Amino acid sequence: MKVEIKKLTRDELQGKGVFSWPVWEKEVSKFDWKYDSIEECYILEGDVIVHAGKGELVKFGAGDFVIFPKGLSCTWEIKQPVRKHYNFR
Repeated sequence: MKVEIKKLTRDELQGKGVFSWPVWEKEVSKFDWKYDSIEECYILEGDVIVHAGKGELVKFGAGDFVIFPKGLSCTWEIKQPVRKHYNFR
């Protein structure tokens, strides 16, 4: 299961309705998470490393559009406080 990181233009983000999605915030921390559905999110602030299993590290931060696949079990390591728009589908 692969985490996708993309750089989208403002027009692409608006086309997806990203700026109307809810906002999630989290302080510097480390926690386990399992995705029961696909999550798309746009990182407004922060610096994150996701440990996605088998030694795979995924790093992302402000300006990244990230897609997490359904069924992914991972550990979030938040290095700088995060704010993101998110949508489950």
